Amino acid sequence: MTPGIKAAEAAGLNFSLHQYPLGQGGESWGMEASEKLGVEPARVFKTLIAQLDNGELLAGLVPVDTKLNLKALAKAAGGKKASMAEARLVERSTGYILGGVCPLGQKKALRTFVDESARQCQTVFVSAGRRGLEIELSPSDLLALTGGQYSPLRQT
Repeated sequence: MTPGIKAAEAAGLNFSLHQYPLGQGGESWGMEASEKLGVEPARVFKTLIAQLDNGELLAGLVPVDTKLNLKALAKAAGGKKASMAEARLVERSTGYILGGVCPLGQKKALRTFVDESARQCQTVFVSAGRRGLEIELSPSDLLALTGGQYSPLRQT
């Protein structure tokens, strides 16, 4: 039971958990989840943590087969520039390890931005807080629980 699952349960959300056997992982944890669960990549979102030029950490969620546009994330957050946060900052602020960062139940709730493509999905998959474990929920529940907002975040 991860903090993300506990947060979803405490909020009374309708969700389901999906576990899959881990493979090589690394840069492709999200694509591995998509392939092993048999879910199109457009519905599996990776949670990436970026840092604004003022030091604020943000969560940006994009489909696993795309890249996060850091300039678009900074703009959505009202900043000028963003860069990927260092692993130690990610783990310390969220309480999750890389490859298992869940947007729910973070140690320190980060402002969250979800790529607008999630609007077209009935449900989306995000890490449940552990590599090899995904939580499936509606995009509206994801936004409600994270206090997030939609924004165009995919790199083109």
